[in-house]
Amino acid sequence: MAKINILVVEDEADIQQLVSYNLIRAGFHVTCADSGEEALERLRTEEVHCVLLDLMLPGMSGIEVCRAMRRGEGKDFRSIPIIMLTAKGEEEDVVAGFEGGADDYITKPFSPKVLVARIKAVVKRAHADRDENEESRKTVIVVDGLEIDKGRHEVSIEGQVIQLTTTEFSIISLLAGKPGWVFTRQQIIDAVRGYDFLITPRAIDVQIFGLRKKLGEYGRMIETVRGIGYRYRSSIENGD
Repeated sequence: MAKINILVVEDEADIQQLVSYNLIRAGFHVTCADSGEEALERLRTEEVHCVLLDLMLPGMSGIEVCRAMRRGEGKDFRSIPIIMLTAKGEEEDVVAGFEGGADDYITKPFSPKVLVARIKAVVKRAHADRDENEESRKTVIVVDGLEIDKGRHEVSIEGQVIQLTTTEFSIISLLAGKPGWVFTRQQIIDAVRGYDFLITPRAIDVQIFGLRKKLGEYGRMIETVRGIGYRYRSSIENGD
């Protein structure tokens, strides 16, 4: 099996070299880009399995690169996992990263071992999503006016396609797949990330927040069950 190729998007040479060194030691193949524009060009010409993306870059910001990837500009980049690797660790920065389409967020300084573990986790999850059996890929979930097509990895509301990140798609598929069923935050983490993923319940709350915004009126169907977790409340099930 070919080595996993990681694209490191970082304009500071010393950090770029440090990250690359640790990833190569861990057995990854590493490609580097100094700017967002160069990163998108690399993505068009190379097979990349995960992107480590700095938030502050010359020219296009990390958030802009993230959004461009999720739009699939020029080539379908939407399924490639994105990990923000940045010194900006305030809560609003983390929220902005997730809302922009990031799958994970790591602040500097970071532990090389934790970084490698998180890369393996997001790549493993993305690989599992692509390798679902044919029957699972063809599954379409329809609840109220919400339609989730697992084969196309698309969510539409009354015929209008909504752009979601891989994590957001996994969460809404889980919740809407069993309307009324309450899932704990840990169950959501286990289902959408894998048991070895290093993530906090707070990160799930951030993902739910972004998902509700994107779903508009249907966002209210995702209910918070205090002290437990979340559920999708179907208006049909409840006779609304």
